[in-house]
Amino acid sequence: MERERIAVGLDLGTTKIVAMIGKKNEYGKLEILGMGKSKSLGVARGVVNNITQTIQSIQEAINLAEEDSGFKIKDVVVGIAGQHIRSIQHSDYISRPNPEEVISEKDIDILINQVQKLAMLPGEEIIHVLPQEFKIDGQSEIKEPIGMYGARLEASFHVVVGQASSIRNVGRCIKSAGLDLSGLTLEPLASADAVLSQEEKEAGVALIDIGGGTTDLAIFKDGIIRHTAVVPFGGNVITEDIKEGCSIIEKQAELLKTKFGSAWPGENKDNEIVSIPGLRGRDPKEISLKNLSKIIHARVVEIIEQVYTEIKAYGHEDPRKKLIAGIVLTGGGAQLKHIKQLVEYITGMDTRIGYPNEHLAGNSNEEISSPLYATAVGLVMNSVRNNTVSAIPKEDYIPEPVLVQKPSVEEQELIDQEAQKAIEEAKNEESKSTEKTIRKSFFDKYIDKIKDFLDNAE
Repeated sequence: MERERIAVGLDLGTTKIVAMIGKKNEYGKLEILGMGKSKSLGVARGVVNNITQTIQSIQEAINLAEEDSGFKIKDVVVGIAGQHIRSIQHSDYISRPNPEEVISEKDIDILINQVQKLAMLPGEEIIHVLPQEFKIDGQSEIKEPIGMYGARLEASFHVVVGQASSIRNVGRCIKSAGLDLSGLTLEPLASADAVLSQEEKEAGVALIDIGGGTTDLAIFKDGIIRHTAVVPFGGNVITEDIKEGCSIIEKQAELLKTKFGSAWPGENKDNEIVSIPGLRGRDPKEISLKNLSKIIHARVVEIIEQVYTEIKAYGHEDPRKKLIAGIVLTGGGAQLKHIKQLVEYITGMDTRIGYPNEHLAGNSNEEISSPLYATAVGLVMNSVRNNTVSAIPKEDYIPEPVLVQKPSVEEQELIDQEAQKAIEEAKNEESKSTEKTIRKSFFDKYIDKIKDFLDNAE
C-alpha cells in the first residue's frame, strides 16, 4: 500500500520557529494536520548565530507538531532568508544538436545546470535558478518552450545567491535535530506562494513580508518572478526602539507594540495613556500612546522606504513594468495597526494585507490563516510539490536499525591477534602474582619458624 504523501515545512524565523505538517486534500487545497511553534533563540536577522540553541528550538517545534498531528517527521523543506541573500539577472543559451526534435524538459534542465555552474563571489552559493522568459532561434517572449522546434534555446534567469556558510549552518542544525533536508526555499518565494493569486502575479505585484529580523521582498510581473531582496530590519527593531524610547523591558515593549501600537501617530489623542507596572516595587510608568505611535511610525517609515527603494530599483516606474496589483503585506509586522494606510501613503500604490487562506482547506484553524504563518504555509506547499513522504503515522514508525559494519578478514585477524596477546599477558601477570604468593607464603613460614625457635630458646 502506497503511503499518503505528507508534507512538512520548517520556518526558521528570528522570533519564532514554526514546524507545519499538511497534505493536499481531494479538492487540491492544503489541509494542515498539525503545527508546532517555539521561541527562536539562535537566529538573528534570518541567520543562524548559535547552533546549539537553534537545534533545541527546532526540536521543540518538531515535537509539538508531532504531538499535534500524530505523525513522525522525517524530512523538512526549510525557508532561508538573511541579509546575505542577493539576486542577479542572467541570460544563457544552448545549441541543440538535433533541431528536428521538439524541445523537452531535458533541454531546459541542461540550460539550468549550465547556469548553476556560474562563477560566484568567494563564499557564495546559488540557491535558486528561476527561468523567466525563453527565446527560440531569436523569437522572444516565449513562456513555455516545451514541444516547440528550434536549434538555439536561450533564456533569461533570476538567480538567487546566498552565503555558503549560512546555508551550511542551516543544514547542520536540521541534521543535528535528527531530520533530513528535502529542500531549501527563499522565504519571500514561499510567502508569495501562500498569499498571492495568479491574477496578481500576472498584473504585477510586490510582496512585502515583514518578519521579526528581516523584511523580504518578491516582485512578480506577467506571472514571473522579477526581483527579490532581503532588508535586514523587521519588527524586532521597532520593539528595540520602544524599549529604548520608553525605558522599559523588552517583554513590555513587545506587548505595547502588539496591543496598543499604531503606525499612524495622528490616530491617538494626547490624553490617551497606558500604565506599565514598575520593576520590583517601583512606581508604574505612564506612557502616552501618541509618543508610542511616533516611535513606531519613524521606524516603519524607514523600513518601507528601504523596500520602496528596491521596488524602484526593479523599475516599476517604467510603464511596461508597472505593478498594477500594487503591494501585498504579510508576516507578523503586517498585523501592526494602520500599516496598510502608511504604506499606501509612502508608495502611492494600492495595498492589501495578505492572508495565507487562499490555498488552505475550508476547515483550517483560524490561527493558521494569520499573516504570521504565511511563510510556513508556503513551505508546506513547496514540500507538497516535492512529492515526498516527509512524515509517517507514529504507529507505523520503526526506528531505523543502527548499521554495524562487519570487519574485513584482515581486520578480524588483527583483532584476534590483539585478543590473543591480551590473554597471554593476563596469564603471565596471573602466574607472576601466584609466584609472588608462593614466595611470600614460604618466607612467612620461615619467619614463623625463626620466631618459634627464639621463643623456645628463652
